[in-house]
Amino acid sequence: MTVPVRSLRFADAREAADLAAFLGRLLHYDRAAAVRLQAGGGALAVFGRPPSFEVLAIRTVRLAGTHDFDVTVSAGELLEALDTGGADEDAAGVGALPAPVTGPPWTGVLPPRGGWQERTGLPGPVDLRTALADAVAEFRSRDAALPEDRRTRTERDLIGRDIWSRTVGSTELPLRAVHAAQSLGFLRPQEGFPVALLTTGSWMRLRTPYGSIALRGTGGGLGNLAVTVGTA
Repeated sequence: MTVPVRSLRFADAREAADLAAFLGRLLHYDRAAAVRLQAGGGALAVFGRPPSFEVLAIRTVRLAGTHDFDVTVSAGELLEALDTGGADEDAAGVGALPAPVTGPPWTGVLPPRGGWQERTGLPGPVDLRTALADAVAEFRSRDAALPEDRRTRTERDLIGRDIWSRTVGSTELPLRAVHAAQSLGFLRPQEGFPVALLTTGSWMRLRTPYGSIALRGTGGGLGNLAVTVGTA
């Protein structure tokens, strides 16, 4: 694949810094992470998949100027190429895009471009964070209660799957999507912080001002998906 743009610039230093933070969190869960980049107009959508959560994470940043490209690159190489600009916001940008990579299967499976509708029943951010704290406490309690001969990765995974597959509020959104949002810096303890649940077809998306978490169905994660090209 030929990358149709060799470099790009962000609208300001904060946009570059926010993207750097997002990439750093993805790499915490997968040091070999890839990200799919889709640029259209003055926006860049960055898609990643933290393996611990079985969801797609989407971060959108503003660009300076108009761009139009679609490429999959190494998250680590992109992070290394980022220039957050320091005190000089005009200097913020990416010197060069990394070479394209052959992406994992999920990079060909993105949420649809349009048709999203907001759904009711999602608790507010304070209640979501409380539910997460309760879930973490339950996991630790159940893990500590395991007898020594059952203290294995398999047993712990079973406990985790039981807890994180539970739905939140009166929605079908699994708690693991909320966990992913908090772990990636999308869910923040701010007064008046807006969160929303949107759906289209069998896709669900937890949207916050800092990014979105998308997944398909309530139990299948990203498995058995048809290939769909789109943007967040």
